[in-house]
Amino acid sequence: MQKRMIMTTLSKNKIVLGLSGGVDSTAAALLLKEQGFTVIGFYFDVLGNNREGAEAAERLADQLGIELIKKDVSEEFAKEVIGSFCSEYACGRTPNPCIVCNPAVKFKTLVQTADEQNAFYIATGHYAGCVYDEERQTYYIKRSANTRKDQSYMLYRLGQETLSRVIFPLEKAEEKAEIREIVRERNLFNADAADSQEICFIDETQEDYVSFLQRQGVELKEGDFIDAQGNRLGRHGGICRYTVGQRKGLGIALGKPAFVTAVDAIKNTVTLGDNEDLFQRRVFSSGNFFTETGNDKMPERYGGEIRVQAKIRYGSRLSDASVFVQKDGTLLTVFDDPQRAAAPGQSIVFFEGERVIGGGFIR
Repeated sequence: MQKRMIMTTLSKNKIVLGLSGGVDSTAAALLLKEQGFTVIGFYFDVLGNNREGAEAAERLADQLGIELIKKDVSEEFAKEVIGSFCSEYACGRTPNPCIVCNPAVKFKTLVQTADEQNAFYIATGHYAGCVYDEERQTYYIKRSANTRKDQSYMLYRLGQETLSRVIFPLEKAEEKAEIREIVRERNLFNADAADSQEICFIDETQEDYVSFLQRQGVELKEGDFIDAQGNRLGRHGGICRYTVGQRKGLGIALGKPAFVTAVDAIKNTVTLGDNEDLFQRRVFSSGNFFTETGNDKMPERYGGEIRVQAKIRYGSRLSDASVFVQKDGTLLTVFDDPQRAAAPGQSIVFFEGERVIGGGFIR
């Protein structure tokens, strides 16, 4: 009750926006200003030494005429995101660091900063939306109008406190070209800037993710490539180099196309097979999160089973499926049609119509 009373004193005219210096967050700032908000930009320094990024954000904030707060979040980011990234690869899984970062660092820090600035709302340049269901008394992430850029998949682990305060200004933009035009019309310097790189904490012009893992102390041990029957096919250069579904960069010639079908960290083996071997209907997940309950418990009204649409990676299409609670608390998702290359460590996310209702980490 005390927390609610404090929140009611926060100004609903002020909003703290994650400002990276990119086109999307720039357009978000412009749209929020047009709506009458007092916008406060917030720059996340996830490595603690990104002077170039900070200077770009400062220049942008100056052009936008808004206040900018810069914060070194490198310590928390290293613990929550980079630590998870390294341990997942070391265990033979393929992580998605954004999914971990959003609830643990990015949105958590935005909420904390909003409280400090007496601002009720927070915002980011994500292509997503948020909707409130009166009957269920629950806020939900929803898909954006831009189906190609939609990022609702990345936000499935956000809790109710965050969702009750977040605004996504780009929700209704159907094309990225619309966003660039908004920025270009204001003659801002970053109108034609390239989209941000896939892994924000790795400079891909300097090193790849494998080199980054080695620099973080992850050891790459050679092991065996095997087939489904356990027959040795050759030697691999360390399990961190491989992910389920991978074809290129295997460093082995078998006289036919070969794909990674499994990675076993305990045995230090990488299983190779045909493309057909990658398709399956059953996907297990743990570390699950449901928007309505705020934890891994499926809402009771579903009775232990939900009919959903689901996707097993950010870029995949939504597919019809049924989700079942297992005795050990994990979830089993059974797709109507086989899905290709469900990679352990990636997320499976569940949708009801346009709404995200939960998800979990593929095991």
